[in-house]
Amino acid sequence: MFKRLREDIATIRERDPAARSAWEVLTCYPGLHALVLHRFAHACWRAQYRWLARYVSQLARFLTGIEIHPGATVGRRVFIDHGMGVVIGETAEVGDDCTIYQGVTLGGTSLTRGAKRHPTLGAGVIVGAGAKVLGGFTVGAGAKIGSNAVVVKPVPEGATAVGNPARIVAPAKAAVDVASQAVAAGAAANAKPAREGFCAYGISPNADDPVSLAIHGLIDHAATQTQRVDAIVVALERLGTRLEALHGADAALIELRRLSAGIECSAAATAQAATRADTTHQADNADQAPANV
Repeated sequence: MFKRLREDIATIRERDPAARSAWEVLTCYPGLHALVLHRFAHACWRAQYRWLARYVSQLARFLTGIEIHPGATVGRRVFIDHGMGVVIGETAEVGDDCTIYQGVTLGGTSLTRGAKRHPTLGAGVIVGAGAKVLGGFTVGAGAKIGSNAVVVKPVPEGATAVGNPARIVAPAKAAVDVASQAVAAGAAANAKPAREGFCAYGISPNADDPVSLAIHGLIDHAATQTQRVDAIVVALERLGTRLEALHGADAALIELRRLSAGIECSAAATAQAATRADTTHQADNADQAPANV
């Protein structure tokens, strides 16, 4: 019991720069209090003292603002930051080293008793403030759920999901080939393994917005088409008199030049729109992603 409590305190001090001492964490962090009470309630639930388990759960909810059903399974070193409004359902499973922020719901969409109605979070999952994860599916280990996302489908390991409904922004890291992996393993044989940085609220500063990614993809496509049209125009102009002797050749050349100019204008306009969208998105992130306090 005390070993897990020490783990929890160390975890909070590691992930929250506002935590200045173990005593402060022990006395002032409702997420820690909710987890300690949940462990007792969960033990009562497994021992078939169901009413007592629910009563302890309600007491914890009254004291901390965090509702964890006594039937839910919560792993080690879980950090519930701020915590107000967090709801974790009966059949939910929270893996080790997960981080959950305020307003998160791990809810169920089925009314079938005894069924797996609530989600399973793999190890190291981060769920941002206000996110809703609804259904009996699995969120893969190391995945990140952005603030206010509504997730109703499985999320792959290491992926980042944002939006309503949630969509994958950063897919899971692709596996490297065997040769490169062997070289990297040999080089790092005696080195201390690097720990991936913790991302507060599930979103890193370099995360790309899906709208921005789509706009930049259109810009790249337009630029490629412009280059191809220019190459066609150059090739046709090299043929010169032979094509001009053909019926409609001049009109075709004029049309190609007009198309090329139109694509260039469209690419420029899209680039300006992308710049404005990126600026707006960064401003929104600055307003909506408060500092971890």
